[in-house]
Amino acid sequence: MNITELKTVLRDGGVVGAGGAGFPSYAKLDTRADTLILNCAECEPLLRLHRQMLERYAGEIVNTLHVLAEAVEAKTVIIAVKKSYTRTIEAVKQHLSSHPNMSLCLLPEVYPAGDEVVLIYEANGKVVPAGGLPIAIGVTVFNVETVYNISQLLAGTPVTHKFVTVAGEVASPMTLHVPLGTSFQELLTLAGGVTTPHPAYCVGGPMMGRLGSPFEPVTKTTNAILVLPADHPLIQKKQAKPFIDMKRAMAACCQCNYCTDLCPRYLLGHPIEPSKFMLYASNGVTNDATPYVNSFFCCGCGLCELYSCGQGLSPRSLLAACKSSLREHGVRPPAQPELQPVSDVRSYRRVPMRRLMARLGLSQYNRSAPFSDAVVKPAELRLLLSQHIGAPAKPLVAVGDTVTAGQRIAETPADSLGVALHAPIAGKITSITDTVITIKEVTT
Repeated sequence: MNITELKTVLRDGGVVGAGGAGFPSYAKLDTRADTLILNCAECEPLLRLHRQMLERYAGEIVNTLHVLAEAVEAKTVIIAVKKSYTRTIEAVKQHLSSHPNMSLCLLPEVYPAGDEVVLIYEANGKVVPAGGLPIAIGVTVFNVETVYNISQLLAGTPVTHKFVTVAGEVASPMTLHVPLGTSFQELLTLAGGVTTPHPAYCVGGPMMGRLGSPFEPVTKTTNAILVLPADHPLIQKKQAKPFIDMKRAMAACCQCNYCTDLCPRYLLGHPIEPSKFMLYASNGVTNDATPYVNSFFCCGCGLCELYSCGQGLSPRSLLAACKSSLREHGVRPPAQPELQPVSDVRSYRRVPMRRLMARLGLSQYNRSAPFSDAVVKPAELRLLLSQHIGAPAKPLVAVGDTVTAGQRIAETPADSLGVALHAPIAGKITSITDTVITIKEVTT
């Protein structure tokens, strides 16, 4: 299959990055790529689904990587897996002999090994330009579930389901395969229910995830639902307000520089220095805008405020607020910022996962979350029309229509970045708004 054909298939089949912001996968296919990297770092604490999927579906995923590499004419494929994922590594090794252009890269047990920029450097020693995309150095990165979704699409099944890990304060942590649009509440019930009287919900990983509600629907980027007590320090941190964070920085930042010393992008030579930003912002320095503009190069990994800072301050949150404000005022990042050499001490400043979990107060929740074979058939699904970066999908159905499983029910205009949306179950369209299509199962 050539690249043009494959792009059309991925767009029509609804494939986006199965995590993060959900970048449409067809737009990542580029003949400038000489290297493809499969990201199985899964560096967020408590998340497990990528290593589980690669172990279970190693054959399908390796074969699909071969298809992708042929389409873009990439010469090298690197499967990057943390060295502690021994069962996953053994599963992959069984399929490499027939693919001489593929190799395993064993990653250290550190955070954030799954950050694209960090991953690429660990895998092949190249540094992505600050503010640039991996394709600028001839690299394209896909995560495990995205490639699995492509394998299913090539076999005739569009993206209608999602793998989600449910962990934390639940009776039986597990990884479920559920239809898009399923309420989080149904997943929590399948995991044995919540075990804390005052729960809070983190959607995604504890470092970069957001606070959510049990009544939200699963989307194409929902990787995990983590339940924690509402008074857990991590939850309290995520509930903090920027103006309070700034007042605390003004009162307590001692310029120890730990936030910069451990910043993974700074250690790779990118022009981001959280400590200098905190100095300028907390003291109202305005005669040099450089530290503010360089907030664009923060990857948002959260190490600075959840691990590095001994004062419990919030550089990441304040950098994010600054970045947002600059965008609102039309400020753009420098086109070609200067890179410094990779730090000589970088290898000594990588953060071990075990220590990170202990610092976050999550060690007690580091339990197995095995794949569940439970069949999930919700009576009603709420499908968001915007589940990816780009333009929202436009409905192709009307209220009262009966749809079949896998039927295309919405698509993005051809001249916009986006993908199609498909019905996960057979049923009737009961509601359509500007943001959601609701499907109710038809019972006979």
